[in-house]
Amino acid sequence: MKPWLKWTAAGVGALVLLLVLAIAAGLQLFERKKSRTVAVNVKAVPYATDAQSLARGKYLFESRGCVDCHGANGAGRDFVKTDSVQLRGSNITSAGVVGNYKPEDWVRIIRHGVKPNGQPAMVMPSEDYNRFTDQDLASLVAYARSLTPVTGGEAVIRLPLPARVMYGFGAIPDAAERINHTLPPAQPIPEAVNAKHGAYVANMCIGCHGEHLSGGKIAGGPPDWPAAANITPGEGSAMKNYKDSAQFVAMLRSGKRPDGTPIKVMPFDSLSKMNDVDAQALYEFLKTVPPRAAGNK
Repeated sequence: MKPWLKWTAAGVGALVLLLVLAIAAGLQLFERKKSRTVAVNVKAVPYATDAQSLARGKYLFESRGCVDCHGANGAGRDFVKTDSVQLRGSNITSAGVVGNYKPEDWVRIIRHGVKPNGQPAMVMPSEDYNRFTDQDLASLVAYARSLTPVTGGEAVIRLPLPARVMYGFGAIPDAAERINHTLPPAQPIPEAVNAKHGAYVANMCIGCHGEHLSGGKIAGGPPDWPAAANITPGEGSAMKNYKDSAQFVAMLRSGKRPDGTPIKVMPFDSLSKMNDVDAQALYEFLKTVPPRAAGNK
């Protein structure tokens, strides 16, 4: 064999060996990372049972994304399922994983993305719920606890090999990594069509559009998902498609842009349930956020 062929074969072999070693290391880190303990200071929010809290909780459950992962009856549903990926929300009726939850366990998982045993929830949009007021968190829990017990299991997280390796090396964060766990709960403000109330509503957008709402690739999402849109007024903003709040609210209700084209990845099962005050306030707030170029999260 010619020397250059030997060198090439040796180089390829070395690269293959390095790749195999990297994959093996990534998988080890994956198992270690998802089993780690995340320490958070949790203050229990007392249970609520009054009719007003239940009604508010039902609205939040239906309009803030809970139904998209857990289903309308709370039994859990597949929200991503392909040949290589399955993401299924857990059963959150009293017959499921939350059956033995204490008040502090609800706070830990909703606000912090951490399970009662201290391990991180790999897929849980807690960054969207971290800023719930105590009243709203209590209302949401009240409604979840009122759901009729139904058959269902734990969450299913089946990821392809590249995603597991990327998670192991830190390229894909889990729920607990996305959150500033030291932030106090938001304080109640009057519901009104203004930017202040809209800022509270907009917390539900952080998980996909980023802390600064300028969008970008959705971490952990399937590779065929498009990047989240820039919903600041900055370069590449999607908000230029909506000349007024009526067009913006119509998009939330229909899942389509004003020109009729569908938006591929948005939780419209939930967004369509948002009331007019919340939807219009969200639009008012998005007009006020600092402009950022698309993709800077």
